[in-house]
Amino acid sequence: MKLSLGPYGLGTAPLGGLFAPVSEQQAEQALAAAWEAGIRYFDTAPHYGTGLAEERLGRFLRGLPGQAAGEAVVSTKIGRVLVPGQGEEDGFPGRTQYVRVRDYSRDGVLRSLDDSLRRTGLDRFDLVFIHDPDDHWEQAAGEAYPALAELRDQGVIGAIGAGMNQAEMLTRFVRETDLDAVLVAGRYTLLDRSAAGELLPECERRGVAVVAGGVFNSGVLAGGTTFDYDAAPPAVLRRARELERICASHGVPLPAAALLFPHRHPAVTTVLFGARSAEEVREDLDLAATPVPGELWEELDHAG
Repeated sequence: MKLSLGPYGLGTAPLGGLFAPVSEQQAEQALAAAWEAGIRYFDTAPHYGTGLAEERLGRFLRGLPGQAAGEAVVSTKIGRVLVPGQGEEDGFPGRTQYVRVRDYSRDGVLRSLDDSLRRTGLDRFDLVFIHDPDDHWEQAAGEAYPALAELRDQGVIGAIGAGMNQAEMLTRFVRETDLDAVLVAGRYTLLDRSAAGELLPECERRGVAVVAGGVFNSGVLAGGTTFDYDAAPPAVLRRARELERICASHGVPLPAAALLFPHRHPAVTTVLFGARSAEEVREDLDLAATPVPGELWEELDHAG
């Protein structure tokens, strides 16, 4: 199916408390700022704050006036089922009453979606991703994918995809299944272009929509010191600072180039960015409107 996600979407991991808690009011304001700016695609997952991001997104959408919520396009994910228990923070401090259990079985898919529908209050999801099945290919491809394909055929969900922090297995999914979309996080950025080798060309050939996430590589391309959810190695920090210097020489902020970069590939339909506040949402969208001269792209391509 043809997915209409828009050029930018809001990822809700930060609103689930990624790295640090976010208040209810702050989360609502961030969602409102995105909506007011025209964002209609929102991505969430049970993993984000053990359900907190799904709950907050659902409350926001249900609070919209009239039929406005019908304009939203929402994706969630399967692969981590939440069960009661003393959970680990796992990057999301402050919410520890659930334990994440990896489950890519048919029953796991159905349970996860039922739970996500209950948390959000929605009656269906437009897109469902198989989430981080790195060490679970057999079950993810052999059980989760067929279950989602059946739900798609029945019209219970709109489309199906896979979302990962690697390009290799996503390429295998595209070749061996009938996905509508992939969410590739951190692998098509100014620092890491590995998805350009096989994944993006394969998606382009097969008409699979590509959602590019993690465009700041979890912070290092936005002035931070975190790379792929951990402290950035010195070599990565040096490369990021060199990219920053090149961008500055053309009068362009590095985060602006990082946000705009994925759209240079024709396979990329949507860039997904995360934000912790209304101010961050507006800042990111302002950055996305920055003019970038062709000479800068040429220099960044050479540096990359």
